Amino acid sequence: MTTNAPNFEEFSLASFLKQLDASNFHVEDKPQYLSDIASELEGNPKAVLFNHIHDSPYPLCGNVAASRERIAKAFNTSKENLLFEVAARLKKTGELIQVDSHQAPVHEVIQKGDECDLTQLPIHLQHGLDGAPYISSSMDVVMDPSTGWTNVGIRRLMVTGRRKAGVDLVAPSDLRAIYIEQSQKGKRVPVSFVIGSSPIDHVAATMRIPTDELKLLSALRGKPLGVVKCITNDLWVPADAQMILEGYLDEHGHTTEEGPYGEFLGYYGGVKKNPVFHLTAITHRKDCIFQTSTISGAEMSKTDTAQLSALRTEVVVYRALEIAVREVKGVYADPASGGTFNVRVALKQRVPGEAKSAIAAVFACMANVKHVYIVDPDIDIFSSEQMEWAMATRFQADKDMIFATGFRAMPLDPSLQEAKTTAKLGFDLTLPFQFGDDARAMTYRVPKAPTYSGDKFDSIEAALQDGPKFFQELMGAISSKDGREVIRWLEDHHNSQHIARDKEGKYFIQP
Repeated sequence: MTTNAPNFEEFSLASFLKQLDASNFHVEDKPQYLSDIASELEGNPKAVLFNHIHDSPYPLCGNVAASRERIAKAFNTSKENLLFEVAARLKKTGELIQVDSHQAPVHEVIQKGDECDLTQLPIHLQHGLDGAPYISSSMDVVMDPSTGWTNVGIRRLMVTGRRKAGVDLVAPSDLRAIYIEQSQKGKRVPVSFVIGSSPIDHVAATMRIPTDELKLLSALRGKPLGVVKCITNDLWVPADAQMILEGYLDEHGHTTEEGPYGEFLGYYGGVKKNPVFHLTAITHRKDCIFQTSTISGAEMSKTDTAQLSALRTEVVVYRALEIAVREVKGVYADPASGGTFNVRVALKQRVPGEAKSAIAAVFACMANVKHVYIVDPDIDIFSSEQMEWAMATRFQADKDMIFATGFRAMPLDPSLQEAKTTAKLGFDLTLPFQFGDDARAMTYRVPKAPTYSGDKFDSIEAALQDGPKFFQELMGAISSKDGREVIRWLEDHHNSQHIARDKEGKYFIQP
């Protein structure tokens, strides 16, 4: 770690919101009740900043990462190039800069002990059957005693009191493993929750890569990360966050009832036993913006979790395919499926069978992926219209479908019907493989508007003596604007010049 103070505003949530235009962002100045926030955000394609929440000193923003365009904006790239930008940054090593408490914006206001009150924060009921209001946009920071590394994830908190909340630690995760090991020893787990972050930090928090994950935040930012030591525990957290909730998970294990809650697959999860978080301090900026994330519902592609899950899925799949096959041109996990179940891959095959090898690699690399679609590079994997066309015209079920069963399952998948394993299905939507650079057969070529390119000639005869030509090439050869001259010439010289056509339809002069 170095000690030079970084720019605390470059990657702050407020700075990111200022970069958004009206097509992606709405500022609501009308006072809002917390009871109305969920309906305002549900299905909303825009990020929203609610400047005035009744009985709360903090403004509230939501849907910040609920579009691929906004996540790409944070990375200063396009939605098509987002995966490749993230993959490139993940190959770099991040740098942490320790800053003193008086330097850290997130320590401008400090509350400890009984001064803290979760019910004073703008935390709202997100779904009709939820067990209580949830903090849904928090990144958890813990230290792994076995490695000394900081682990960062995204965790929801069900608020059950002024200084207590249930924490979802049922699904396999690094934090769950750390907590179980420590609680079995009768030890508490210090934890801090970061609230109010750039989409870049949320993307980093979704990754499961064996490293100090604060450095992962820095790597994805592409800049050193300023970190500050917490007030009531020894954890280091991003100094430019909006708010930090400090505390610990008690040593008593999975004891509190947590849920039900609208889960990231678009259905409710039931009531589960989970650990209890105890709040010991709240620190925040003077101009703090509280943040909430959208999760679940019928329009999954407009939720934060689906978009973040999709990008994480793409990264995992891309890294696996880099080893399994060669020329991966794109990976897209459809957020409408929750961002995990349906994956599209654009692949340029080098040898026969690579498409099916790619399907097998994707099957194995991630439990959540159920359906894999492999297409040629000419198909836009972001276009459902083109994917439907590829399915209709490049797929035969008896030879292009790969089915396998007995895979590790995502327990929340309601289609399992209590089964312990899942089935997976792959679709090879590629055209028949062809060696070399020879043009594909006419029946596999995709029609496009004529271009009239190529060399210019003094006459059609001279153009045909140069070699066989398509009609568009003959028009281009004499700069014809309508093709009439070509039709007349072909008619007038059909017999005298022995004009013929090859199997592709090109015109040529027979010897």
